[in-house]
Amino acid sequence: MRRNGAVAAALVLFLAGWEAACRLGSVPAFLLPAPTGIAAAVAANFPLLLHHGLVTLEEIALGVAGAVTAAVPLALGMFARPSLERGLTPFLVTSQAIPVFALAPILVFWLGYGMAGKVLVAGLVIFFPITVALLDGLKSCDPDLDDLFVLMGASFWTRLQLLHLPQALPWFLSGLRIGVTVSTIGAVIGEWVGAQEGLGYLMLQGNARLRTDLVFACVAVLSAMGLGLWLGIGAIEKRILAWRVASGRDVQTTRRYPL
Repeated sequence: MRRNGAVAAALVLFLAGWEAACRLGSVPAFLLPAPTGIAAAVAANFPLLLHHGLVTLEEIALGVAGAVTAAVPLALGMFARPSLERGLTPFLVTSQAIPVFALAPILVFWLGYGMAGKVLVAGLVIFFPITVALLDGLKSCDPDLDDLFVLMGASFWTRLQLLHLPQALPWFLSGLRIGVTVSTIGAVIGEWVGAQEGLGYLMLQGNARLRTDLVFACVAVLSAMGLGLWLGIGAIEKRILAWRVASGRDVQTTRRYPL
C-alpha cells in the first residue's frame, strides 16, 4: 500500500510539473499540450477513441493468441530436442535483430490492409519473449529432482508433465506479462504502415491535422491499455501461482514486478 501511494504521488507530481511548465512557459498546445488539455481531448473524443481502441485491442488479443500458439510447441520441441534448439536459436535471435518497421511494410504488402498484417506484426513482437522465457523455465528444473524421476522410471513426457511444466509456469507467465505489454508497439506500427482503423491510424490522422492533443490522447489510451494488460496477466499469475506466494517462493518475482 505504501509503495502504491509513493507511485501515485510521483505521478501526481510529474503531471503537476508538466502542467505548470506548459502554462508558465507558454508552450504552444500544438507542440506540447498540457495534461488537462489531453484529458479534455480524451473526454471530447471518447467515442472515437473507444472505437479505434477496441480495434487495436482486438489486434493485440489475436496477436497474443497466435504468439502463444506458436511459442509453446516450439519451446517444448527445443527442450525435447537440444539439436533443434541449437539449430533454431540463431534464426530466433536474427528475427529479433530485424526492426519491426522494416518487416511491417512487407507484411502489409503480402497480407493487405486488413487486420491480418497488424495481428502478425503484434504476434512477432510477443513471440520471442514468450518462447525464451518458457524454454528457460523448462531448463531451470532442479537436476536432482529430474534424476529422482528417472530413477522412479518416469518417461520424458511424464517428467515434462509433472515436473518441468509446473516449474516453467512462472517463467512462462512472466514472459507473457512482458509480451502483452509491448504488444501495443507491434499493433500500432502495423497500423502506421497501412490501416483504416485503430489507434495508430487515428494518431496519424491527428498528426496530419496538427491535433497534438488527439495524438497524446491516443498515447494515453495505449498506455492505459498496456498497463491494464500487465495488471491483468499479473492477477492471473497470482491466482494460478498462489501456492508460490503463500510459501514464500515467489519473493524474487514480487520484487521484480511490484505491480
